[in-house]
Amino acid sequence: MQPAKSFSPDPACSNPAWPDPAWEVEAVLAWHDDDAKAAIRTLLDDCRHLRRQLALAESVMSRGMARGWTPRYERDAL
Repeated sequence: MQPAKSFSPDPACSNPAWPDPAWEVEAVLAWHDDDAKAAIRTLLDDCRHLRRQLALAESVMSRGMARGWTPRYERDAL
């Protein structure tokens, strides 16, 4: 998986209903007692879990239900 090439903020993050991204980073680090490696490990585990869930949903979903939509497992490079 390649990292995104742009560091512009996600448009969803500009929505006042969404938490501040800087606060989210601090919250993740605080949860892991400022251990960055543990935080990265947890986030990678979450990503792996969500990819498995997406693969499972794709395998049981009919093409007609999603009107031809298929999931992408990689993010678009910005």
